[in-house]
Amino acid sequence: MKSYLLIFFLCLIFCNAQSIEVKIIHTIQDEIITNVDIKNEFKYLVALNNNLKELNKEKILNISNESIIKEKIKKTEISKYFKKIEIKEEYEDLLLRNIYSTLKLKSLDEFKIYLKDYDLTLNQVKKKIAIDALWNELIIQKYASQITINEQQIRNKILSNSNIQTREYELSEIIFEIGNKDELPKKNEEIKKSINKIGFKNSASIYSVSESAKTGGSIGWIGENSLNKKIKKNIIDLKIGETSKPIILSTGVLLLRVDNIKDSKINIDQDSEFKRAINYERNRQLNQYSKIYYNKIKKNLGFDE
Repeated sequence: MKSYLLIFFLCLIFCNAQSIEVKIIHTIQDEIITNVDIKNEFKYLVALNNNLKELNKEKILNISNESIIKEKIKKTEISKYFKKIEIKEEYEDLLLRNIYSTLKLKSLDEFKIYLKDYDLTLNQVKKKIAIDALWNELIIQKYASQITINEQQIRNKILSNSNIQTREYELSEIIFEIGNKDELPKKNEEIKKSINKIGFKNSASIYSVSESAKTGGSIGWIGENSLNKKIKKNIIDLKIGETSKPIILSTGVLLLRVDNIKDSKINIDQDSEFKRAINYERNRQLNQYSKIYYNKIKKNLGFDE
């Protein structure tokens, strides 16, 4: 009932955006979330993922509400470890380039114009990516020593696959949570129906707990040599547009959609491929630790309902 009342209240806010006063919706320690914050998050998420326009307002508001809660919780935590919420300019430029390139824009100036269409500014985006970047840095500081990677196994795999036909996959993901394995069939069926009705990207925005949910689950191009056996086994026979069966991870359940496939016969740069594979596996494990740490903080702050 609480969530329905919240959505009803938010809908009223959006319908009367020109006349209604600023109201506090949530309080997270020293951080507050107002109706204006949720409205801005609404615009930001739609700007990043235009497919959200296809959803009804209630669903987008719910996604926006959860997204801004997540951001404020992260900000509250990283403020304990970093004096300022800012990152180096070179890193900031790289992250901005990644965003506007995903949107098929060619320059920062084009991105600024694009943001105006959503009543957003570049500074608003910079603040958001700084929070995410510092959160990732915090996770690395806390968990890097717990990352375990069998480098020799990865190197042997690359050596055995050099100078042969190689394949790359453009992938999107949905990572969802279940209380126990008995819940998996029902939850998976619910998400499958959603994918068939509103598409994978919109379903990712609704159901996925991964950071990629903001961009409709997109994780880009990944070489088959960078995939671990479990994931590769589940996507190797998929055609473009198909979604994998549920892949159980330590922090949730993964669904992968094959957006595109590239085959080419090349001499593999073994050192570059090795680095890519190591980075992919390292990031995969860090993402799992990120989710564990976030859930712990969220629960301590009373947002685990």
